[in-house]
Amino acid sequence: MPNNLTTYIKLHKYSILLTALGMACYYTFAHHLQRTEFIKLLVLFAGLFFISFKLIQFEKWNFKFLLVVGILFRAVFLFVEPNLSQDFYRFIWDGELVRNFINPYLHIPNSLIEQQDLVIANAQELYNGMGSLSAKHYSNYPPLNQFLFAVAAVFGGKTIMGSVVVMRLIIIIADVGIVYFGRKLLRKLNKSTHLIFWYFLNPLVIIELTGNLHFEGVMLFFFVCAIYLLSIDRWKWAGIIYALSISIKLVPLLFLPLFLKHFNLKRSMLFYLIVGGSSLLLIAPFYSSVFIANYSKTVGLWFSNFEFNAGLYNGIKHIAIQFEAKPWELIKAYGKITPIVTILFILLVSILRKNQNLGVLLSSMLYIVTFYYFLATTVHPWYIIFLLVLAIFTEYRFALLWSAVVVLSYFAYSNSDFKEHLGLLSIEYIVVFGFLAYEIIRRNAQKPLFCKK
Repeated sequence: MPNNLTTYIKLHKYSILLTALGMACYYTFAHHLQRTEFIKLLVLFAGLFFISFKLIQFEKWNFKFLLVVGILFRAVFLFVEPNLSQDFYRFIWDGELVRNFINPYLHIPNSLIEQQDLVIANAQELYNGMGSLSAKHYSNYPPLNQFLFAVAAVFGGKTIMGSVVVMRLIIIIADVGIVYFGRKLLRKLNKSTHLIFWYFLNPLVIIELTGNLHFEGVMLFFFVCAIYLLSIDRWKWAGIIYALSISIKLVPLLFLPLFLKHFNLKRSMLFYLIVGGSSLLLIAPFYSSVFIANYSKTVGLWFSNFEFNAGLYNGIKHIAIQFEAKPWELIKAYGKITPIVTILFILLVSILRKNQNLGVLLSSMLYIVTFYYFLATTVHPWYIIFLLVLAIFTEYRFALLWSAVVVLSYFAYSNSDFKEHLGLLSIEYIVVFGFLAYEIIRRNAQKPLFCKK
């Protein structure tokens, strides 16, 4: 046994050293980084990308090694509060509400905090932590996400750190599930299974999901599972699981028109019925006469009130201001137009592409989310993770590059007023647009965009 261990260490010494260095970097990131320290954040992020790249290069056929490394990197964050995002305070707040049978879609924190008999554990600390913007709005997190927040509150022992640990374990388990179903799906698509580690070892994924407790990973677990079930013709189960994905984050709703062509008419109608029925069952515990109005109003703010790391919108705003346009009026007008343009693009992709083929279906999904994010006024770094997962199952790699350069948007965190640096954002989007254009031109020389492959 000692000889075997010695031999293993010799064979993998560089990978083991890289793993140790990566854990040290993640430890520094988790325990010794303030989000105002942009240069330090940038250096750590770049170093971690290099480490992940080399680990996949050295060990891409060593599944167990890379799986363990990914889990070790995530374990570094287990007992520390997020340092780049304050969203987790609202997660725990909502979880405490659900735990106490209070509907988070009917009450805003600003009104609840004034109640003398408020039953929420650590209410004042959670209220202060979530910030004034979150505190004045109804919850915008879908029903299954609310249930997971409640699970964290129940098993968190009425402590913030306890709830953080429970949420983190849920997210880590979901990431392992993505590796499991992702490898199966890659095999069905005749692609190299090691590609899934571009997700599992990606620093953006580890930092924003495990580190900052965003639930995109849980949504993606259900999404990848549903697509795999489609690939083996278990479409009824896929419909139920797809509804679970929507009930964590709403983005998979964008893809529903694609299934009209993926299936025949009868099967697509049954699929929609399953997805819709399952979604309604998940909404039912929270439903009231004002639920739809409150939730729609809150979600609508992302189109017409907020802006962060925007691509095309920043360019349009810059030009419009030269003609004396008022930014607060522009974003409201822009927010009314972009949903219409997005819907038209989705219909175009749904009609013109041969989405019966699973590979084409996945690339169509990639086109839709890419188009949506390019137009969006708010593109938080963790949003790119959905693109990253979809890209793994296609021939496109621009999303992997975007997951690296999106770190430039973190500059806004270094300012107390979250003022963005348009020069850094320009670099980010020029790199992404440029590489995507190169990939489209290269692929179009082989196959037209609207074709089977």
